[in-house]
Amino acid sequence: MKKIGSLFLALLAPVALAQPAQDFSAVQEIVHELADGLYYLEGSGGNIGVSVGDDGVFLIDDQYAPLTEKIIAAVATLSDKPIRFVFNTHHHGDHTGGNQNLGSAGVVIIAHENVRTTLSKGFTQGDLTKALTAEQKIGLPVITFSDTVDLHLNGHDMHAMHLAPAHTDGDSIVVFKDLNIIHTGDVFRTTSYPRADATANGKFFGIVAAYETLLSISDANTIFLPGHGVVSKRSDVQAQLDMLQTIIGRIKTAKDAGQTLEQIQASKPSAEFDAQWGGGVATAGSDLVVVIFNELNAQ
Repeated sequence: MKKIGSLFLALLAPVALAQPAQDFSAVQEIVHELADGLYYLEGSGGNIGVSVGDDGVFLIDDQYAPLTEKIIAAVATLSDKPIRFVFNTHHHGDHTGGNQNLGSAGVVIIAHENVRTTLSKGFTQGDLTKALTAEQKIGLPVITFSDTVDLHLNGHDMHAMHLAPAHTDGDSIVVFKDLNIIHTGDVFRTTSYPRADATANGKFFGIVAAYETLLSISDANTIFLPGHGVVSKRSDVQAQLDMLQTIIGRIKTAKDAGQTLEQIQASKPSAEFDAQWGGGVATAGSDLVVVIFNELNAQ
């Protein structure tokens, strides 16, 4: 812990330049217990999973770079062991912003191979032929996988599974098999409609498929930790999927009847859901209709 803390101030200035213009000074990292030895941190950005035990600390995601010191302090209230590993559920900065700080302190970063590729492109304007500096490499995953990877730490058996392009093309979920708890990353959230990031090959119907996967590997007692929002049950995932299927069905029926996108938007096929789910980026209200309509066209 002390090693990471001592490096933080030196690393914060250059790393923070890449973060959104946001005041992180008032952000608090709130600790929530999920099970014995398993917690999550609620701060700014994605929910951070925290496994503690004799093997050290294992994090799932690490929010924004300016929050690393606060994250370390919160973890220190749970364990005096070092942070050994961080797993990135996808590449977005509110889940990987702390990589540079943690990687510089020797924390091993794990992610799907597409996460490493996308983060690398971020340093080279998309040109993977350009060599990265040693400082740039520090924040990249050093262990990558193509399909699944199993981890055995702190008495828990964890199964990480890559999903077909959904929120991004690098999405993974982490299943704590012995605890029946799933960290979903951003393929499932309780704060807004799901977001398919087209710039990262995200697909809305991939998100629908991800919901179906989550349901297929869970039961009534499974606990879901979403990328954003509150701890949920299987019935919550099912309810969101039912909502999305309802909206999709309305748009498809109207499209098959020859209605234009503008006509379908005017009919407001998601109207009764927008008040609760219309927050977020790029998929609120009528934008959600655009995403679904365009993907239906592409099928």
